[in-house]
Amino acid sequence: MKASRIAAAGAVSGIAVLALSAPAFAHVSVQPEGAAAKGGYAVVDFKVPNERDNASTTKLEVNFPTDHPLASVMPQPVPGWKAEVTKAKPAKPLESHGKQITEVVTKVTWTADGKGVEPGYFQKFPVSIGALPEDADQLVFKAIQTYSNKEVVRWIEVPQEGQEEPDTPAPVLKLSAAEDDAHGASGSDAKADDTEAAAQSTAADTSASDSGSGDGSDTTARVLGIAGIVVGAAGVAYGVLAGRRRNSGTAA
Repeated sequence: MKASRIAAAGAVSGIAVLALSAPAFAHVSVQPEGAAAKGGYAVVDFKVPNERDNASTTKLEVNFPTDHPLASVMPQPVPGWKAEVTKAKPAKPLESHGKQITEVVTKVTWTADGKGVEPGYFQKFPVSIGALPEDADQLVFKAIQTYSNKEVVRWIEVPQEGQEEPDTPAPVLKLSAAEDDAHGASGSDAKADDTEAAAQSTAADTSASDSGSGDGSDTTARVLGIAGIVVGAAGVAYGVLAGRRRNSGTAA
C-alpha cells in the first residue's frame, strides 16, 4: 500500500511539474519588417502558427485599431489565400497627403483556398500600414483564428505591463521613436551642396585671382627685361663713342 501511495504521489507531482514547466502555446503575433517608427510607414507580418495536431488553420481575421485608425492598409498577396478588406468611416476625420480620408480599413480577413496552415507549420501575412500614430507607443490588433474542424480561437486579450501574459494575448506592435523627416534630410543635403558649391566658387575665384597675379607679374618682368636691354645697349653705345674720342685725341 505504501509503495502504491508513493508511486501515485510521485505521478501526481510529476504531472504538476510538467504542467508548470510546459511552454506556453504559440500565438498569433505581429512583427515589423525593419522599423515601425512613429509617424512613418512600415510593413508588418502577422505570424500564425498551427497549434493543433488534427486540424489546419483555414482563416485569420485581424481587426485594426479604431482608437488609432490607419489611413493606408495594403495586404500583400499570399499564395493559397484570399484577402478581404473591410472598411468603415473613422470616428474622427483623417488627412493623408493633403486629402481627407472618409474610409479606413477596420479588418482584413484571409481565407485559405486550399489546405491552409497544416499542423507543424506557420504562415506569415504581410501588410503595409501607415502613417503610424505619433501619440502612441504601441498598436493592438485583435485576431481570430479558425481551424478546419470549426474551432475558433480569439486572440483578443490585451497584455498589461507588469502582469503575466494572458492565455490568448492579442498581437501588439511596438512603435519606435520617430525618425528624421525625409524632407529635413533633403534640406540638409541641399545645404551641404550649397556650401560645397560656395567653396568651389571661392576656390575658382582664388585660382583666377592667382592666375591674374601671375599674368601681371609676367608683364612686369617683360617690361623690366626690355628696359634692361635698352639700358645695356645704350651703355655699350656710349662706351664705343667714348673710346673713339680717346683714340682721336691721341692721334692729334
